[in-house]
Amino acid sequence: MMNAVRPSVVLVAALLTLLCGLWVREAEIVVITCQVTESVPAVPAVAVLLLLLAALPLLRRLRCGRREILVIYAFVVIAISVPGCSVLRFLLALLPASIYYATPENKYDIVHPHLKPWLVPKDFEVVRQLYESSPDGKVPWGAWAVPLLMWSLFFLMLWLTLLCLVTLFRRQWTDKERLTFPLLYLPMEMAGVGESGQASLSRFFRNPVMWVGFGLAAFYNLLNMLNAFNPAVACPGKFFDAGALFTERPLDALRPFVLHYRPDLVGFGFLVSTEISFSIWVSYLFEKFIAIGGRVVGYEVSGYPFPQEQSLGAYLCLAMFLIWAARKPIVNGLWLMVPGAWRKSTVDRSDTPPRWAFFGLLAGMGALCAFCRLAGMATWVALVYLLIVLAVALVYVRIRAETGVPLIWMFPYYMQKKVLLYTLGSAPFMPGGDLSTLTTFALLTFLSRGYFPALAAYQLENLKLADVAGIKTRSMAAVIVLALLVGLGVGFYFHLTPYYYYGAGTLRGGIWGTGLAVQEFQDIVNFTKTPKPPDVPRIAATGFGFVVAGVLAVLRMVFLRFPLHPLGFGMATAYGDLIWWSFFLVWCIKAIVLKIGGVKLYKQLVPGFLGFALGHFFMAGMVWGLFSITGLITEEVFRRYAVWFG
Repeated sequence: MMNAVRPSVVLVAALLTLLCGLWVREAEIVVITCQVTESVPAVPAVAVLLLLLAALPLLRRLRCGRREILVIYAFVVIAISVPGCSVLRFLLALLPASIYYATPENKYDIVHPHLKPWLVPKDFEVVRQLYESSPDGKVPWGAWAVPLLMWSLFFLMLWLTLLCLVTLFRRQWTDKERLTFPLLYLPMEMAGVGESGQASLSRFFRNPVMWVGFGLAAFYNLLNMLNAFNPAVACPGKFFDAGALFTERPLDALRPFVLHYRPDLVGFGFLVSTEISFSIWVSYLFEKFIAIGGRVVGYEVSGYPFPQEQSLGAYLCLAMFLIWAARKPIVNGLWLMVPGAWRKSTVDRSDTPPRWAFFGLLAGMGALCAFCRLAGMATWVALVYLLIVLAVALVYVRIRAETGVPLIWMFPYYMQKKVLLYTLGSAPFMPGGDLSTLTTFALLTFLSRGYFPALAAYQLENLKLADVAGIKTRSMAAVIVLALLVGLGVGFYFHLTPYYYYGAGTLRGGIWGTGLAVQEFQDIVNFTKTPKPPDVPRIAATGFGFVVAGVLAVLRMVFLRFPLHPLGFGMATAYGDLIWWSFFLVWCIKAIVLKIGGVKLYKQLVPGFLGFALGHFFMAGMVWGLFSITGLITEEVFRRYAVWFG
């Protein structure tokens, strides 16, 4: 029996999001000890889950059980991710940058006439106080009211569009292909989904193997934390730079060649198929060999072999394959949109996406394009840009559903925008010298450099969680939308209040993304002086990535045991420097485990690896993140152990 979500549960989730917002305010905005919202799942949501499970005996008296706890977790994991560094924070860096940093020399003022007052507060005093603090420490909400409302409307339209997009593929992926959603293992195991009895702890917390993994990750972080306060304490650090060993040509092309120590990647990576793990590190080493080859023949172009450009090509190709694989239910769904077809058609409707998803996707795209057009962007640019953003988001959602890689940045970030500029050059975006499109394009940079579309993966994961926990799909969809709205309110409030109280420019690190925001407007000025031509090497790299991903996808269709997976190639080129070593380790470990003990031993070790990830979240995220409230994390301590989950 499927159950609806009670309003009281949503209210509790909203209140807990507010408390988490206070934590994020200190840990990420005022002090910066670690980016707790960058982890997947978000550390504050995991903390809320632990807190509620500890209080489960009391909650049962209030008719709140494991199902309700999972709903609260699903709400908080979205709501607290929205205020993250590369969503609202990056937007708040982009909006005032050209106004505050404008000087007669840099000529940023040429974009000011193209900034719509309903999107950007244009009063210089309002902007100055944002960076330098206001006299009374209060936010001029009147000046910000309309821009915040309009951007909230934009986020809501984008959120609903993404929800419709993932709904189109949901049945294909969950019912037909039966993707495993590895990232749901942790909250479900912690909550003990399916277990009976009144015990407050699930079997997961009573498993000694889990505590071994938890203890290893906790000990690793403890040594790094002690070293941050006292450098005399020996610690493993966060990485080993093997690139320092390669100083002579052509092997210097291997740099950077860093071995990152990431307990979360190793923990969740144990759930990833060996084919994908193998494909990731092999693809990464393949890119390094290409770099060496370029050095050997004397090809010295900066950025070669352009891995992120390759990754974008791979993601666009994979998006096409995903649409092709789901073509039958999608075509049937389109047919059912024809007036009268719903009553007459003999199509199996249980296998077809709901009609509202098609209507919602089309309406959402239309509304987003209209918003961009009113903001000053050419309609064709808005349409192409949004299609690329949605295509990349679709592949990212698939990666999370199939592999469970816990990285919010697991896509070719920034490339969704850059591909248009390096493919077409700057001239088509400034016809007749009009800078309206480029200005709006700069404000919308957060769609590509930020990870808001990647949060769509939480939508599909939460819908899957609803199926497992026996929650009505419509109720969970409502929770997903409400979580966004609460996240927007919490995010805007807990950013603007410390900015105007302390002065954003005086806070540690300032506003995340300020350097990127300034560069966006500097590029516009540069384009007016020297137009950017198409970049042939990067175009070729994008095409190469597209072809490689396509060939790998076809080979896997033809040869069932073909070892290389196109998702692994796309992931390695998107973020290989960070992930390759962790997946090489888990590939080796998992291969040995399966060889020695088979599936039985593998299943016995899964709690240990989940505990390894949980121990890292607990120590590096919860303990270290909460140190921000105490004021013990000085600038020097922070530099010695700065924790980034992204």
